[in-house]
Amino acid sequence: MFQYAAAGTGGSGGLLTMIVPFVIMFAVFYFLLIRPQKKKQQTRNGMLNALKKGDKIVTIGGLHGTIVELTDDTVVLRVNDVTKLTFDRNSISHSTSTSSETEMEVR
Repeated sequence: MFQYAAAGTGGSGGLLTMIVPFVIMFAVFYFLLIRPQKKKQQTRNGMLNALKKGDKIVTIGGLHGTIVELTDDTVVLRVNDVTKLTFDRNSISHSTSTSSETEMEVR
């Protein structure tokens, strides 16, 4: 009977010791998972918005091509002298070079 009464007096300390680990876990998840993912998404969106005609890109599937036409949601790529393929803008993995670098190579 005395054990239950003694356990009841420290109730606020027990609640605090239960909340602190959850706060620490949330902070760890935020700094190790959520924040880096947001930064990566922002850099990807910046890269997709900066695309222009003549940029050489690689799609998610590994197809290499040069941008011929651009709209808000589609991209037309020239794969070789004859072949042009239309892709969704989100299917672009990364840009390998820009049109200014291509112009310098031609000269």
